[in-house]
Amino acid sequence: MITRLGLSALLTRATAAALRAKAPGERWHRTNYAGRTVELYAGPAAAVAVTLGTAYVRPVAALAALAVAAAGACGAYDDVAGDHRRGFRAHLSALRQGEVTSGAVKLFGIGAAGLVTGALLKEKPVDKVLAGVVIAGAAHFVNLVDVRPGRAAAAVLLLGAPGLLREGADVAAVAMGAAGAVLPDDLGERAMLGDAGAHALGAALGVAVVASNGRAGLVAHAAAVVAAAVCGEQVSEAARSLV
Repeated sequence: MITRLGLSALLTRATAAALRAKAPGERWHRTNYAGRTVELYAGPAAAVAVTLGTAYVRPVAALAALAVAAAGACGAYDDVAGDHRRGFRAHLSALRQGEVTSGAVKLFGIGAAGLVTGALLKEKPVDKVLAGVVIAGAAHFVNLVDVRPGRAAAAVLLLGAPGLLREGADVAAVAMGAAGAVLPDDLGERAMLGDAGAHALGAALGVAVVASNGRAGLVAHAAAVVAAAVCGEQVSEAARSLV
């Protein structure tokens, strides 16, 4: 478990450095809430590290990697091509008018990946659906709190820590290793996770929860992430207010 955490952190840092050296600069830079220019390499780097890390965790392996990779890819698309509309309602309203926004791609892409992964991880129909909601909902939640430097990475570390004592410990460790690797630059306002990193880390946390919980736990976690999605604006405002 400790080894996975350390390897995930090292891979995240190495991938970020490689992207910084090779990827186009302007496309992967953004202006943060304080008007400072920060880089987005940390997000794809974390997504790659967690995808590869979970791919070797038994018994979830490829199933976890599927959810994380899909969440990271949808998030990366939003980072590069996204508009500034916020909330499910805005994106669904645009979809009704025939416009497929990047938010709609995230909503349906991550939702579908979560449901497929949940269906493969659990045996009973109800548990399959609950697992899918937890995975997709966790991905959304981590992105939802990513409104100030360090908020998303800190949330992953905080929420992942209890999982280190349960069956999904290795998946939680991989997510925490990547989050810990980007946290210093994130807090220092040199880098940000963006949607790619936040969604990928959240999906990994969701898989860890699914791997370590029965139906009662899945119901509780599903209710929590659905409530967070419904109260999305309030959650974001609360995250902004934290120091």
